Amino acid sequence: MRRTTRRLMRGLAVLSVLALGATACGGSDDDSADQKPVSAGDIQAALKKGGTVTVWAWEPTLKTVAADFEKKYPKVKINLVGERSGDKHYTALSNAISAEKGVPDIAQVEYFALGQYALTKGLTDLTPFGADKLKAKYTPGPWNAVSEGDKVYGLPMDSGPMALFYNKKVFDKYKVAVPTTWDEYVEAARKLHKADPKVYIAADAGDAGLTTSMLWQAGSRPYQVDGTKVKIDFADAGAKKYTDTWQKLIDEKLVAPIYGWTDDWYKGLGDGTIATLPSGAWMPANFVTGVPKASGDWRAAPLPAWTKGDKASAENGGSSLTVPELAKNKELAYAFVEYANAGDGVQTRIKQGAFPATTAELQSTEFQNTKFDYFGGQEANKIFADSAANVADDWSYLPFQQYANSIFNDTVGKAYISKTKLADALKSWQDASVKYGKEQGFTVE
Repeated sequence: MRRTTRRLMRGLAVLSVLALGATACGGSDDDSADQKPVSAGDIQAALKKGGTVTVWAWEPTLKTVAADFEKKYPKVKINLVGERSGDKHYTALSNAISAEKGVPDIAQVEYFALGQYALTKGLTDLTPFGADKLKAKYTPGPWNAVSEGDKVYGLPMDSGPMALFYNKKVFDKYKVAVPTTWDEYVEAARKLHKADPKVYIAADAGDAGLTTSMLWQAGSRPYQVDGTKVKIDFADAGAKKYTDTWQKLIDEKLVAPIYGWTDDWYKGLGDGTIATLPSGAWMPANFVTGVPKASGDWRAAPLPAWTKGDKASAENGGSSLTVPELAKNKELAYAFVEYANAGDGVQTRIKQGAFPATTAELQSTEFQNTKFDYFGGQEANKIFADSAANVADDWSYLPFQQYANSIFNDTVGKAYISKTKLADALKSWQDASVKYGKEQGFTVE
């Protein structure tokens, strides 16, 4: 599920400094080696004994999952704290970890943010609980996001394989073919805008999540992370593919200067002035609730390819359930995490509109044959599942990606409002991220 990533996470940044310093001063590089294996019998004994598990998560489907879990294990109480949103969630989590007080037993953490908590030893390595044995259940992208080497810092809750959502009504009206490549996408943008100057192929005022996803699909790998050693480089061939193409859209003013998730953005999606949306598979539910009047106008299509026929895709968004290192009830916490993200809870969440990260559900006939009334009865899950299967699993986020994303609009954003070229703006983002990483004690190239 999508969360805003633009604003700064000052509290977490401070935590990172302190915790990284502690690591450099002699913390074990392999804390999990000190953890005793937790058997299925241990977990069942904990469930039988009972207790309270506090969960900090905003995912709405967890409410039903928690109720079902309590029904199955009547001695366990799930205290679901879900009123926090956006940065407040991470700030509260970081502050609690830093203060070593009030830390939840389970915390929802987005994939892009997970590395920072894992590196600063805020999360429990779930390998001793048997989480590593669940790898085959998940698609490669989400699993790669929660694991590092032989360690597993959470279980994937959902995923965001990308697709191109497009307004069929607009494309049909102007007799423009739905693009299958990014070159065709630029041509479609020109045709639509020429046919009606009020129509834009997309809205984009600068979004870190979209940009990193596009780089991911283009084969760029700007972030190389090995513990506290980090390399940042936006000069590879994949990045050039992206900047060369997206620069045309910016230069020719073919993308609407509208930030996502704003009132203007919803209005544009609803009235046809925003013709497409490259986004994650979690987007349909947002169309239904946020753009109800356009029901029937929109469809989903495979994400355009950089080379015709290529099926490479990328993830956009997605989150996991993690167990903080300072959690009090780890056996019970892990039991709930596994139930919600690998057990019966998966089906419960799918029925309420969540997009799974588990391969079996993605490939099931029932899931793939689901008809979306909003998309004119289209079986859109087939497109999303195909995308999930074609996500490269070698992408890495920075261990301080939250900070990097927070300065995206101060660096890359200039390409949208000035004559700064997108490639140069990415270099500015790189330089600022390198500077910050070094200041925090990372070895950064």
